[in-house]
Amino acid sequence: MILQRRDTRRLLGAAAALLLAAPAVALAQQHPRLFISRQEAAEIRAALGTVPLLDRTVAGARETIERALAQPIDVPMPGEAGGYAHERHKQNYREMQLAGLLYVITGEERYARFVRDMLEKYAELYPKLGPHPLAHNQAPGKLFHQSLNEAVWLVHTAIAYDCIYDWLDARQRARFERSIFRPMAEWLSVHNAREFDRIHNHGTWATAAVGMIGYVLGDREYVARALYGTKKDRSGGFLRQLDLLFSPDGYYMEGPYYIRYALMPFYYFAEAIHRNQPEVRIYEYRDQILKKALYSALATAFPNGVFPPINDASRTMAITAPEVVLAVDLAYQRYRVHEGGDGGSIRANLLGAAAMQGQVVLNGAGLRVARDLAARPQPPGINWGSIEFTDGFDGKRGGLGILRTGVGPNATVLLMKYGVHGGGHGHFDKLHFSFFDGGREVVPDYGFARWINVEPKFGGRYLPENDSYALQTVAHNTVVVDGTTQNRGQEKQAEAMSGERHFFDGNNGDVQAMSARANGYYPGVNMQRTMLLVRDRRLRYPVVIDVFRLTSDREHTYDYPLHFRGQLIATNVEYRADTVRLEPLGTEFGYQHIWKEASGVTDAPIRVTWLDGSRYYSVTSAGAPGTEVIFGRTGANDPNFNLIREPLVIFRRRAADHVFASVIEPHGYFSEAEERSEDARGRIREVRVVGHDDRASVIEVLGEGGLRWVVMVNNGPASEATRHSVVFGGRTYEWTGNYAVEGAELPRLCG
Repeated sequence: MILQRRDTRRLLGAAAALLLAAPAVALAQQHPRLFISRQEAAEIRAALGTVPLLDRTVAGARETIERALAQPIDVPMPGEAGGYAHERHKQNYREMQLAGLLYVITGEERYARFVRDMLEKYAELYPKLGPHPLAHNQAPGKLFHQSLNEAVWLVHTAIAYDCIYDWLDARQRARFERSIFRPMAEWLSVHNAREFDRIHNHGTWATAAVGMIGYVLGDREYVARALYGTKKDRSGGFLRQLDLLFSPDGYYMEGPYYIRYALMPFYYFAEAIHRNQPEVRIYEYRDQILKKALYSALATAFPNGVFPPINDASRTMAITAPEVVLAVDLAYQRYRVHEGGDGGSIRANLLGAAAMQGQVVLNGAGLRVARDLAARPQPPGINWGSIEFTDGFDGKRGGLGILRTGVGPNATVLLMKYGVHGGGHGHFDKLHFSFFDGGREVVPDYGFARWINVEPKFGGRYLPENDSYALQTVAHNTVVVDGTTQNRGQEKQAEAMSGERHFFDGNNGDVQAMSARANGYYPGVNMQRTMLLVRDRRLRYPVVIDVFRLTSDREHTYDYPLHFRGQLIATNVEYRADTVRLEPLGTEFGYQHIWKEASGVTDAPIRVTWLDGSRYYSVTSAGAPGTEVIFGRTGANDPNFNLIREPLVIFRRRAADHVFASVIEPHGYFSEAEERSEDARGRIREVRVVGHDDRASVIEVLGEGGLRWVVMVNNGPASEATRHSVVFGGRTYEWTGNYAVEGAELPRLCG
């Protein structure tokens, strides 16, 4: 049964009182007690040789540790972020954790000796260390440049220590606790109390680390501090993180990349709480928010498993990450997904994710997932369908819309972002969209400017270009006003605002739509974007219709950037190419990093075609008098070659009120190996803005073979039942609902 929020908090309050009143010995139970039990280890031992995914995981763990055993243990003095020492300490905690789990599963003492011997070296080093000298304005660690990495080290090492706890003698335990674990827990929660109580993934890692080592040591103070914050009044702590970092349906305010990272401390600590204090019912907390957090992360992923690089994010981070492996397996067991109570769709999605991941965690949850996957003749496919997530802890601060059509790796996905800023990792990108088609992100998000763990690139840290380009509005697929960034790049101002959901219709049919507003991000300018994903049997692939409406009481310069990959093939715009000398497009707000390669001015409809992979793509946009079309490429003012060089096109228009109406059409086929090219020009020929006002926008799309769509969008209050009638150009347009698409071969569709 899912508890109501007030009931959950009542139980947690009672559990807190019990915890704070209990003597420390009440926490002293048999080890291991954080992540695996002796019974689970015996079951895994018995299953070896019969469950392929489990066998593969154990074999991989053994191979990793055998390599480590063959090398001398190295615990170096701390060094530069991303440098050798940094990476060595990361590898050490991973190897200790694996070796500890292998000891429990196999009983082979050489694994326990490896953990002990490495901890001996840390016990020699750690008392000698002060704050890391290369913190660079971060809360410092001692082993690492920031306390975040110290917390990650402790989370993993706590599990390793727990696994060999009973094998060690009392003298060894006392040395490790005196020299490593207690000083580190104090450093994280007392010396860095502000970071510990911070509602942020850094705070999540810190609370998990201190709480988990608290369970191992039997220290009720550490556990209470971790759960309720340094003041123990819930102004900080793990539960406060769960309260504020997620919307009610589980969407994480920093975006998919960072929930991927935060899933690990959330699930590791939750599992430790569940095993040591089941009365807390942590997996039920806030209407099962941990389950929703995982599902929301998985449901944002593209068909190839890669997370959309929203905000500061890698373009290649995927559900195969170890953090997601952990969460998938624990959620599968703790939420009894294996019983298929939801009709089986969630079970199929989680098992499909596990198959893509190719590994499981080494405890009872991983064993269950591996067994259930082995029982299927074929791994299930993943299909989350079209879905919308609310944003903000209360679910009232905009959201994220995802429209999908098709199944499998070649499904088409259209994503639009209209939620909160995203904290320190947020980008100024309200109403930005990404488009995934043909197995790749063809209209991409830049993500972060960072070569993570690549030490020669600024130590693997965020590059200066992250601030000067990647988070700026022009780096995204949303309109820029007067060449400036939304909120003029002021994070505090952006944090106080959010997008506004207008409507979402993810019906998984032939026509789906979503619409949102972002008013006030530029003073005096209101913005509304409506995007549709349309399948028409006359077209080979689904197409995107984009209606971006801007209104103001005075004229502005509106830039509509569209970023793409691949090779520009053709355009109907007469342009002048800058073949001798390139100049940046501007001097600030990201424009200084874009080379102006060519430009032209036109009054006519615009068409631009490029080739990406084996498919052609054309954007056809409505014409307007004096529209400037700019072809650009990232990389200007980048002497260290930190930016990814990619093309973009910008449609620039001077107006007070304006609608950018465009269609993005995938078409044709290209294979160099076959020397084959088909339908390189596409079938959409023209897009027209029939009219727009505060009631509605009407767009006409024309194409070959008599293709004619009339797209009608409600700009007033959202309603699925309201009847609309507007007149533009002497013609009456009528429909019911938030939108409609009428076409010669399409039924009348509305939502």
